[in-house]
Amino acid sequence: MNVISIPMLAALLLLLADCGAQAAGIKSKAATPIVKKKVSTPPEDPFLLLQKAAARGDAEAQYNLGWKYSKGDGVLKDAAKSFEWLQKAAAQGHAGAQFILGVMYAKGDGTSKNAVKTIEWFQKAANQGHAEAQFFLGVMHTYGEGVPKDVSKAMEWYQKAAAQGHTEAQYNLGWMYSNGEGVRKDIAKTVEWFQNAAAQQHAEAQYNLGIMYRDGEGVTKDIAKATEWLQKAADQQHADAQYNLGLMYRDGEGVTKDSTKAIEWFQKAASQGHKKAQFILNM
Repeated sequence: MNVISIPMLAALLLLLADCGAQAAGIKSKAATPIVKKKVSTPPEDPFLLLQKAAARGDAEAQYNLGWKYSKGDGVLKDAAKSFEWLQKAAAQGHAGAQFILGVMYAKGDGTSKNAVKTIEWFQKAANQGHAEAQFFLGVMHTYGEGVPKDVSKAMEWYQKAAAQGHTEAQYNLGWMYSNGEGVRKDIAKTVEWFQNAAAQQHAEAQYNLGIMYRDGEGVTKDIAKATEWLQKAADQQHADAQYNLGLMYRDGEGVTKDSTKAIEWFQKAASQGHKKAQFILNM
């Protein structure tokens, strides 16, 4: 007689019980599958990624890293490290880095002052169409800073920068045409470049346009336009514009005479040290 051992009997009973449950329509509980959890790795620090890209020779990364060290953006400010990375980017032809290197040589920031190097790097950036570098070269040639004074070259660089929408270059061109500096005096060109700069919120250009329209200099006299441009400049805290608006409201020139507004504008100009406005208020 074959004897079934107890362990074997227990196994058979469990099997029969499961078959019976299935026959009765009872579902046995399924075993829970073991799911392995995926371990998510945290994203790498953006600054470390930038450093790695710069170390691989990426010029844009080198420029951005130099900029961060220059401004202390997310890292301790370090002019020497800024200079180091910007120099690497500049050597690869990065115009922005070339311009900032020129500024650093001009200021002695992270390196020794060097006027020759300043011009060299500005020139490299300007030749690549960097508007700010072109403007700076124009200024340096205007006043003979680091280079022989040459207003013709200054005009050339201002024109390149102005054509790219550089506001200060546009204003300087207008001023040079107004005064016949490096170019034949041309009031029409003066108005053109002042308008370009004024449209970009250049307060001095707005003020000059206001005076030109008030006096009919190079344009048809138009008090309404004069008031409009003077108002724009005055709203940007231009003291001369504030003073002249005060005169217009005091005298009712192009606007309704209003002594309250006149005093208001005289006070704004006077608070900035405008001597004529202060004199009128003390009368």
